[in-house]
Amino acid sequence: MQFGVCFAPDPPPRQWVDLAKQAEGSGFDYVWMWDSHVLWQDVYPTFTLMATETERIRMGPLVTNPVTRDPTVTASVLATLDDLSGGRMVMGIGRGDSARRVIGKTPVSVERMEWAARLIRDLVAGREVDYEGTPIQLKWARWDLPVWIAAYGPKALRAVGRVADGLVMQLADPFIIEWSLGYVRRGAEEAGRDPDDIKIMSAAPTFVGDDLAAAREQVRWFPALVSNHVVDLVNRYAGHELPKELTDYIETRDHYDYKDHGRRGAEHAEFVTDEIVDRFCVIGTVDQCKEKLRTLRELGVDQFNIYAMSVEGPDAIIETYGKEIIPEFA
Repeated sequence: MQFGVCFAPDPPPRQWVDLAKQAEGSGFDYVWMWDSHVLWQDVYPTFTLMATETERIRMGPLVTNPVTRDPTVTASVLATLDDLSGGRMVMGIGRGDSARRVIGKTPVSVERMEWAARLIRDLVAGREVDYEGTPIQLKWARWDLPVWIAAYGPKALRAVGRVADGLVMQLADPFIIEWSLGYVRRGAEEAGRDPDDIKIMSAAPTFVGDDLAAAREQVRWFPALVSNHVVDLVNRYAGHELPKELTDYIETRDHYDYKDHGRRGAEHAEFVTDEIVDRFCVIGTVDQCKEKLRTLRELGVDQFNIYAMSVEGPDAIIETYGKEIIPEFA
């Protein structure tokens, strides 16, 4: 199992560059940043600094979307950053949640997301593509871009199987991850791909400590964030198509305020129970965190990506994982 760390780029950018350097020195393999250009600063200038001040760690948006940034723009900036970093860029892409909703738009279709994922990958590799009827090519580009797709519902999960190098699951619930992988396998088989070639990421907050109640309050914001995607799924699928382990907890949710998106202490997270926090996150003592990570690894999770936003002491979490947890899984 590999490890990543993900930040929401509040100012100043320098802090995320320094944390990326710390993560690299602590044995992490990836650093990611949320790409939501209204709520936070733009990710790509910070990636530029990271690319020039790190040597090994891979980096990329988690996640971008195909419309707030045109796919040709995303391809060009990632190919340029690949030149700067020596081919260390990766991309997470989704339908667009906060980046779209805060400007009064809705997420795009799965079909549009899948089209963009293919287009961006081909452009970064320097291949000619058909861009809505016009042939285009980044003749100077030459890189292999790993594409991770964030998905929850059956349709998006099958798209992962058809086109992605990796699946981003924004939770650490073993049951839901196992349920999701069935649709990924189905999509891969439809496309003639080997499902075992698709990597699996569990992306969720973690907090290490003996005080479980205090740890829960550090990360209770996260299941509330996930609930946005669950509400979207409930509106599009029949009840029998989704596991109750994913949908039941939103019954007491009454609102969500994007100005507190991903923020610790958000009032809209009060509906989230302790049981859901424990299922969706990785919290507790070092041994308790290791035990859950072992369970995820046994399910086929290749990367645990720490959502370090809104958690006290991300530098301390990086240090603890580097010393106490990563060595066992390396």
